[in-house]
Amino acid sequence: MSASIDPAIPILRMFDVAVTTRFYVEYLGCTLDWRDGEGDQPVYMQVSRGDLVLHLSSHHDDGTPGTAVLVQMRGVDALHAELRQRGYPFLNPGVGPGPGGGREMQLIDPASNRLRFYERAASA
Repeated sequence: MSASIDPAIPILRMFDVAVTTRFYVEYLGCTLDWRDGEGDQPVYMQVSRGDLVLHLSSHHDDGTPGTAVLVQMRGVDALHAELRQRGYPFLNPGVGPGPGGGREMQLIDPASNRLRFYERAASA
């Protein structure tokens, strides 16, 4: 039997579980798939939206605040319009040029992790 590798799932550091959940679920529109840990214990949870899957952790040795994650997608302008309608008071992202002639929108989560939503340039 040969090895099979699934897509990587980034583990992002978080500090405030309630604020992080608000950002990912209420603002970004992710689903909270599961959560381990309660109260004073470290919390580890998974959020997803479509093919995007992220793990968020308050364990001291999981991730470094300020990590960047590149999320390749189609429809970055539609996502931008959707997020603007939500009225999140802590972030007002724009869409601008990205690598290779594509377009990109960057979001910064409550632990300063950068989510770079990138749409490749249309092929000629």
